[in-house]
Amino acid sequence: MLERRRYRSLPLKRKKRQRQRQRQRLSALLMIALVGSTLLLAAFRSASGYWRQPVLLSQRPVGQIVSRAELATGIRQIQTANGRPTLNPLPLAEEVWDCEVVVIGGTLGGIAAAAHAMDTGVTTCTIELTPWLGGQVSSQGVSAIDESRAMRWRRNFSPSWEAFKALIKRQPVYLPEWTGLPGQMAVNQVNSCWVGELCFSPRAGATAAEMLLRQAAASAPNSRWSTSTAFKGAAFDTTGRNITAVYGVRRIPRDPDYVPTGRLSQELEAWYDWSDDDVYNKVPIRLQPPPGRRMIVIDATDTGELVGWANFPHRLGSDAQSFTGEVNAPPKDNPDCTQAYTYPFVLATLSDRDTSLKTLNALDSPLTRDQHRQEFDLEGFPFFNFGSVFNYRRIVSQVPGAANVNVTRPGEMSLMNWNKGNDWHFMDPPLVLTDEDLRLSGQRQNWMGGLSTESLNYGELHALMFAEWLIETEATSNLPLSLLTGEDAPLGTQSGLSMVPYIREGRRILGRPAYGQESFMAVEADLREDMTGGRDFSPTAVALAHYDIDIHGCRYREWRPSYEAAGASIKEFVVRPLQIPLEGIVPQGVDNVLIGGKSIAVSHIVNGVTRVHYGEWSIGGAAGATAGWLLRHGKPYDLTPAQVVATGQMPALQAFLVEQGLRFTW
Repeated sequence: MLERRRYRSLPLKRKKRQRQRQRQRLSALLMIALVGSTLLLAAFRSASGYWRQPVLLSQRPVGQIVSRAELATGIRQIQTANGRPTLNPLPLAEEVWDCEVVVIGGTLGGIAAAAHAMDTGVTTCTIELTPWLGGQVSSQGVSAIDESRAMRWRRNFSPSWEAFKALIKRQPVYLPEWTGLPGQMAVNQVNSCWVGELCFSPRAGATAAEMLLRQAAASAPNSRWSTSTAFKGAAFDTTGRNITAVYGVRRIPRDPDYVPTGRLSQELEAWYDWSDDDVYNKVPIRLQPPPGRRMIVIDATDTGELVGWANFPHRLGSDAQSFTGEVNAPPKDNPDCTQAYTYPFVLATLSDRDTSLKTLNALDSPLTRDQHRQEFDLEGFPFFNFGSVFNYRRIVSQVPGAANVNVTRPGEMSLMNWNKGNDWHFMDPPLVLTDEDLRLSGQRQNWMGGLSTESLNYGELHALMFAEWLIETEATSNLPLSLLTGEDAPLGTQSGLSMVPYIREGRRILGRPAYGQESFMAVEADLREDMTGGRDFSPTAVALAHYDIDIHGCRYREWRPSYEAAGASIKEFVVRPLQIPLEGIVPQGVDNVLIGGKSIAVSHIVNGVTRVHYGEWSIGGAAGATAGWLLRHGKPYDLTPAQVVATGQMPALQAFLVEQGLRFTW
C-alpha cells in the first residue's frame, strides 16, 4: 500500500513542480518588464531633458562626449530611419536657442534674410562662421559695391538695399596717421572708386551689418545672432521632411588679443571642430523652435552648406547642354568647375621700407613663383590714376567724390580683386567637395565646411604672390606700395588676406516644379534678350537680379578639358532682368527650408548674374520676409513654402514683400 501510494503521488508532485516553475518564469518576466520599463522611463526623461534643457559642460575632449546624446535621445535611430545624415559626434548643447527662423550664414544674403525676418516680428537666430557679419561687404573683402549700370541709371533698387547702403556710408573709418587724414571719418568722406558708387573698408561693412541686425531686432526682441559659429548639421522629424533642430559650435579665442590668420586653409578644421584646442574654447549650441511653434530654416551660406550636408537635390559645377538646353553650355557636366574664387587684399600707397615685401619674399609655395606669375596680367589697364586698377576698388581716397576718381595720391588704400591676378581658377583640386567627397570624408556625420583645404592653400598663396608681384612691378618713388596686415588693417588679419575667400559659386538647388520644368532652374535663355525661349516669372516672382553674365572660368593645370561655359559671358546690355520665382528658392524633399543666397535654382551660367551684391541681397531679403509671412500670415498656420502658389496666396505674399521694402519688378 505504501509503495502504491508513493507512485500514486508522483503525478501530483510533478504538477506541483510545474506550477512552481511557471510561477518562477512569471516572476522573472515581471522583473524583466519592471527593469525594462524603468530603463525606458529613464531614457525618456533623459531625452526630454536633452531636448528641453541646456546642459553646461566643462572643457572636455570630444571622445568623452561622442555617444551621450545618441544614447539619451535615440537620434541615430531616428536619422537612420528618415534617410538623413547621422551626426556623430553630437555633444550635448551648452546653449539652446528658441528660434522661429534660423539663418545659417551671416553673409550679405544672410543679414538681409535675418533683418527682413525680424522686421516681420518673428524670433530669428543667425549663425556666422567668421568673426564678422556681412559676407561680401566684410569678411570676404568685396566691400566695393558692383551693381548693374542700368539699375544705377534707373534707380530701381529695393528700398531696403538703398537703406543699407546709406547705413554703410555713415559708418566711421578709423585712419592711421600715415594717411595724413583725421583719425576718424565717415565712409562717404573717403569714398572715390570707379567699379561703382560705393567702396569702403571691410571693417565698416561689418559694423553696418551689425547695426542693421540691431535695428531690426527692435521688432523681434528675442532674436539673437552669433559670429565665429560654424554650422554642424541638423535634426529632422521621422519623415525627414522637417528640420527640428540646427546644431552649431561657437569658438571663443583663449587669447584676448587673437587676430584671425587670414589663412583659412590653416584654420578651417579648428573653426568647425567640436573640441576645445590650444586656440579656442568651444560651445556647442542647438537652435530649435519655441514650444508649440514651428521653425523655418534659411541656408544663406555661399556654398550651400545645409544643402550639401543634408544632400537636398542640387547641382554643382558646370551644367551640360544636354541637361539645361543652353546654347553656351559645355558638352559635359563638370562638378569640379565652379567659378574661380578670390582672396582679396588691401594695398596702400605707403612706404613701409619694404617690410611687407620682405615678408612676401619669404613665402614658400608648392608652385614656383614663375608658375604663379604667368597667370598675372593687368590686361592693359594702368595701375595708377586714370581708369586704373588701384582706383577701381579704392576704399580710402584723399579726396572723395566721382570728380576725383582718376587721380591716385599717397596715403590711399585699395582692395585688390582682379580676374587675372588673385582669382584662383584651377580645379586640381576643386574647392567645393562633391557628394562623393563628402561621403568618403565622413563630413555628413561630422561637417567640416565641405571645402578643400589644399585648394584654399593654393588660393591664398596665389593672392599673396600677386601682392608681391604688384609691389615689385608697379610701385613708384612717388606712389610706393605696401600690403596692409594685422588687427588694425582693413581686413583685420595677420596675412592681410580676407578672412575667407569671395566664393562666387557653390551648390545650387533644384527648385520645385514650375514654368514647364519638373525641377525648376533658371537658364541662359531666361536672361538673354537676343535668344528665344525666355520665360515670364512675374506670377511668382520674389526677387530681382541684373548684371553682366560674368563667368570667372575654371581650368586644370594640365589643360585637360574643363567643360567650362566660358563663351557665355556677355555684357549687361543684352541681359534682361531676372525675376527670381518662389519655386527657385524652395529646395526639394524638405518642407521648412528656404535659400537665402547664391544656392538658388539657377544654372552655372545664370549664377554669373545672380551672385553679385544686389542679387544676393534681393534673394536673402525675399527668403527672410517670406519666412516671416508664412509664420505670421500664411493660412493654414502650417502652410509650407511649396504650398503658397497652389493655395492661391502668391499675390498676398508679393504685396507683403513690397511692404517690407523689397522689389521684384523692373
